Amino acid sequence: MQKDQIRQGRLPGERPPGVMRFLSSMDADRWIAGADLLVDMAHLLMLRRQGIVGEDSARALMTALLDLYEHGLPGTAFDERFEDIHAGKEAYLIERLGEDIGGRLHTGRSRNDEVATCIRLRLRDEVIALARALIDLRQTLLSVAGQHEGTVMPGFTHLQHAQPTTLAHHLLAYEQAFARDFERLRDAYARVDASPLGSAAFASTGFPIDREYAARLLGFSRLAENTMDAVSSRDSALEVMADLAICMATASRLCEELIVWSTAFAGFVRLDDAYCSSSSIMPQKKNPDTAEIMRAKAGSVAGELAAGLMIVKGLPMSYNRDLQELTPHLWRSVEAARQSLPLLSGMISTVAFDADRMQREAGRGFATATEVADLLVGRYDLPFRTAHRIVGRAVRHGALDIGTLERAAREATGISLVERGLSQEQIDAVLDVRHAVAVRDVPGGPAPSAVRSQIEERQRRLCDDAAWADGAAAVIQNAFEHLLTEARRLVS
Repeated sequence: MQKDQIRQGRLPGERPPGVMRFLSSMDADRWIAGADLLVDMAHLLMLRRQGIVGEDSARALMTALLDLYEHGLPGTAFDERFEDIHAGKEAYLIERLGEDIGGRLHTGRSRNDEVATCIRLRLRDEVIALARALIDLRQTLLSVAGQHEGTVMPGFTHLQHAQPTTLAHHLLAYEQAFARDFERLRDAYARVDASPLGSAAFASTGFPIDREYAARLLGFSRLAENTMDAVSSRDSALEVMADLAICMATASRLCEELIVWSTAFAGFVRLDDAYCSSSSIMPQKKNPDTAEIMRAKAGSVAGELAAGLMIVKGLPMSYNRDLQELTPHLWRSVEAARQSLPLLSGMISTVAFDADRMQREAGRGFATATEVADLLVGRYDLPFRTAHRIVGRAVRHGALDIGTLERAAREATGISLVERGLSQEQIDAVLDVRHAVAVRDVPGGPAPSAVRSQIEERQRRLCDDAAWADGAAAVIQNAFEHLLTEARRLVS
């Protein structure tokens, strides 16, 4: 039976099973097991290049590492008697190669810099995958918006009918919000993409290592320079968690609207059956369960961020074992977002919108009252506040026809709108919901011409963002291909 080789020198006694389970990070370590093997290969190539590990030992170790990389780690490496995957893997190498060879891989490093590097390595991939999921979601929103440039619907403030807008305008609002989520992840990527490897416990090592060479092999753009900060900081992970919490809050808002819009009260949308469930007792029910679970996931991700912040807020420099407890919160945040974003894209792409129902609702609740006030300002030179007061009083009287507006004007200001030339035909023209949308052709507005310009511009930005994601992934892929080529060359 393999023993925990790390304890044998200073702490030879056996641990009770409860303590072993309590200290083990194996569940979270499954996320980084593959990354750990790449880190091992890069570290070993560096040790050999620097003459710290001899050719024969390096070749034997690399043969074993490549075998693990191609066929996977054995289950024994994940046994809870080892505190983490790093110890379990090293125990496997020692059992397979003997301590004289297997025990050399850890020269010049600590589990502290090893795990910090593994987390960044895996998180880099996850950020790119999340960025691509956001690109797909944004493309879906742009595509559906392009189909509904002229679909008029009510806009809301305070969940009350406010002014008419278009479905395209509404969807573009979410596309821009998700674009900011993409930008936050892209910015965070630059801080994730720094190599802690070579920091050792926190004070680096007396061996003549080459940190830059190892970082290049792993595709990092730079070093996490200060070795104490490199092993003890997790702010890049917290930053990604914060970005995901904001992103999932955006997703939750959209889910909330889909839920409300799918009710019989609103009747704006019909969600595809694939994203809904039924009731165990009420056979007529079609419930928006996917949107509801996603709305809950947003709360879970926010909770993971709060937990992570509380874990690190009181930790002194440098490494503390508390950081182990942060890692599961990070991976749960990532997993929730990676599950949710493609599903949200699927819901949007398959939803059926009731355009007629939306247009009927667009003018309710005096939603075009602002157009009447604007008419009084633009054609009859009234101050906006005066026009606002007149129209507001007319709404209080229950109508926006010529007689009611004339009464309201005389009551509020003592003036006659009829004498100034206001007619029922003018009022009817501006009360039309399509007029209210068409005149709002300022940049970013809901008019079809403005929406088309927005879609074109957002599509260009989306292409640039996709190019960034492809470029970042290519850098990593090229580095790993070079790393594996060098590893195989060593053993050939």
